[in-house]
Amino acid sequence: MTDLGGKTVLITGATSGIGLKASIALARMGARVVMVGRDSSKTAQKVAEVRAQSGSAIVDSLLCDVASQAQVHALADSFRATYDRLDVLVNNAGTVFARRTLTEDHLEATFAVNYLSVFLLTNLLLDRLIGSAPARVVNVASNGHYGGTMDFNDLGFERGYQIMRAYSRSKLAEVLFTRELARRLEGTGVTVNCVHPGAVATSIWDRAPVYARPIFALAKRIAMISPEAGAATIVYLASSPEVVGKTGLYFEKNHPKAPSRLALDDALATRLWDESAKLVELAPRPA
Repeated sequence: MTDLGGKTVLITGATSGIGLKASIALARMGARVVMVGRDSSKTAQKVAEVRAQSGSAIVDSLLCDVASQAQVHALADSFRATYDRLDVLVNNAGTVFARRTLTEDHLEATFAVNYLSVFLLTNLLLDRLIGSAPARVVNVASNGHYGGTMDFNDLGFERGYQIMRAYSRSKLAEVLFTRELARRLEGTGVTVNCVHPGAVATSIWDRAPVYARPIFALAKRIAMISPEAGAATIVYLASSPEVVGKTGLYFEKNHPKAPSRLALDDALATRLWDESAKLVELAPRPA
């Protein structure tokens, strides 16, 4: 087992599903795991669970609803005030919405949670990552990105919202961001990769339309992998010596795989970065 003693790992979406299982595995490796959750009582309960199952006492938590940009800023501030290093950032929080939903920042919620929170939090913590190099960023994407499109005239699907169209766009954005951030961080010692964890039997699709829920329920029983198996791919990218120095890649089953044609469009990635910076009111970084 890889020894992560002395390493600090921050993982969002850590109180359920693959985030919870990854937290247990990384804590077992000796990492100081900082679990991010939305609900204080549930988060405290899951921290206790991770401590008990991993045998590690160095499991902490921070609260944040990543749908809120204000809370993402507060999360970054709290982390920076408490921890002097960040060796691995795992952007795992994700969701879907059956109907078009807006966040408090007036942004389409699937895009805001699955992608913009990743863009914002990672940028806010870049100094900690660079200062802790060699460090890693792991973005939990999806093979759903293959069906994703990017329309800068209607990023939030004001026209033609559909649950899978919104989900696929958010995941395409994650892959584009992964590649663009890796390019911008060349020479810093920080690597950035994204991963499709597999079709995992978690609660994320409980928000699917009512007519589709029996389909997902059946798929969970007969076709989807366990959260433990899905978490293994995250743990691999977060800890394996096999991926030292590898960056800007899309992984499936612990191997790099060619992402979609759109995900390989460098001009699109640059445009997305610029548009994202405007949406989160982030000062541009040097290209």
